[in-house]
Amino acid sequence: MISRNFVVTCGSVVVAVVLAGCSSGTPNPNTSPSASAPTDSAQDVSLPYAGAPKVSNPLQSSLLGAQPCQEGLTSSQLTDVLGKVVAGSPTTTAGLGVSCTWTNSEKGSSVDVAYDTATNDGLSSWYQNTKPKAVVWQPTQVQGFPAVAHVTNGGAPDEFCQVTVGINDQRTIDVSVGLGPAKKGKLNPCQAAEQVADMVMTNLRQKAGS
Repeated sequence: MISRNFVVTCGSVVVAVVLAGCSSGTPNPNTSPSASAPTDSAQDVSLPYAGAPKVSNPLQSSLLGAQPCQEGLTSSQLTDVLGKVVAGSPTTTAGLGVSCTWTNSEKGSSVDVAYDTATNDGLSSWYQNTKPKAVVWQPTQVQGFPAVAHVTNGGAPDEFCQVTVGINDQRTIDVSVGLGPAKKGKLNPCQAAEQVADMVMTNLRQKAGS
């Protein structure tokens, strides 16, 4: 499992800013969080399939009923991740679901949280449709839930990574990060994405009362 325990120092203050770094920059559009919507499988196929792991401790799909901008990350978590609280930009992607992107334009860093509510195949669809195109594919776990860190062909693995977590066999959440220029080459973006995914899962589990 990829370690999520890391901090960086900005001046004399030690913070868990995993993306922003300590210098200014502009967002790189080639590394902004994005995801291709998995294609639904044929009906009547048992889950999981395509080598995806089963979610043994599932959460209810209804936990993903709100927009991620409202509850994906708290203000405190956004400060830890991006260095300050910024307004989220909501998006609805056909065939995938709803997402929210937060960008620190001063640092050139961004984070995106997506709830995959428009597909019913969970991690299986990612294993079937995204894994063959991935230049990075690292199965892992987030708080005991099966997950995978991945970058598809055309992405920049030194700047961008997405972690997809199965909350049950039908539903996943995605957390994507784009590193600021000061962090490029110094921080593993998949480690950063996994740490943010841990925050999102903490919020979902608290909502579930678990």
